[in-house]
Amino acid sequence: MKYSPFFTSNTSVSIVMLKVLLALVPGIIVYVWAFGSGILVNLIIGSVVALLAEASVLQIRRRPVLPFLLDGSALVTAWLLALALPPLAPWWLIVVGIIFAIVIAKHLYGGLGQNPFNPAMIGYAVLLISFPAVMTLWPAPLSLTAAKLSFLDQWQYIFSRTLPIGVGMDAMSSATPLDYLKTQLTMSHSMEQIWQAPFFGHWAGKGGEMVAAAYLLGGLYLVQQKIISWHIPTAFLGTLALMAGLFHFINPGHFAPPTLHLFAGASMLCAFFIATDPVSGPTTPNGKLIFAAGIAVLTWLIRTYGGYPDGVAFAVLLMNICVPLIDAKTQPRVFGHNS
Repeated sequence: MKYSPFFTSNTSVSIVMLKVLLALVPGIIVYVWAFGSGILVNLIIGSVVALLAEASVLQIRRRPVLPFLLDGSALVTAWLLALALPPLAPWWLIVVGIIFAIVIAKHLYGGLGQNPFNPAMIGYAVLLISFPAVMTLWPAPLSLTAAKLSFLDQWQYIFSRTLPIGVGMDAMSSATPLDYLKTQLTMSHSMEQIWQAPFFGHWAGKGGEMVAAAYLLGGLYLVQQKIISWHIPTAFLGTLALMAGLFHFINPGHFAPPTLHLFAGASMLCAFFIATDPVSGPTTPNGKLIFAAGIAVLTWLIRTYGGYPDGVAFAVLLMNICVPLIDAKTQPRVFGHNS
């Protein structure tokens, strides 16, 4: 008896997660170069806490621990959340965020493959709402800081909140480009005046625009490896650029240009690493386009009119709610059926 040939893919969850982590490495390297090595502390703490939380919950649920630890999904969640937090945030911030992301947002819904919301964005939203002052304390690019901290100095500050004698946090901290933009617009300053601030570069904020470009490079690697499809990144970046470009064309003195929206904040991280989460996102090609476009519109609206400088996390979570409806309405017609 002859059987038709079947082609199976060698891609596993662990391979996919490993490639996602590799794709984040260029952004991390540029991050360290532009803002210092504090982000490495966040990544180390986040990775350790994520693995411990994952193992603890798996044991409570009486599930095999080692296979789930080795699939890399907990590390991806930890890295995405760590990269979204201020690199000099206190150590407990990343701990609280990771525990909430792994225990509540992931395992409370059944674990990997069952969570309706992106765990990293749930963790970020909880931290932003609960600790807004800490979450908005970002360091200035190293090229603009009056003091340079070594890795050990940053490690000490993250754990003890103490700096070397004669060094103040005000000499190192700075508003993010999106936060500064929102504040200055409320003071009726024009975009031309706002762009004169020293921490703005060619496209967005100094340092941050290079980090975004590195995320873009890593994201293109994921597309080339077919880990993600082109639908979500293209729809998100295209819609965000269209929204920003249209309003900037109508009133260039009040609305930021598309380059700032694309290369500031978490836009590139969202386009290739956050919105593309296969569990909490749609499964159909048309659904992915609608999902990503919705995230882009909400992101622009929150950045422009909302109370937070960056709207990526809330936009993703709001569109996660719509995923079942999007999937139901974009299912392709069954072959041989008229309706």
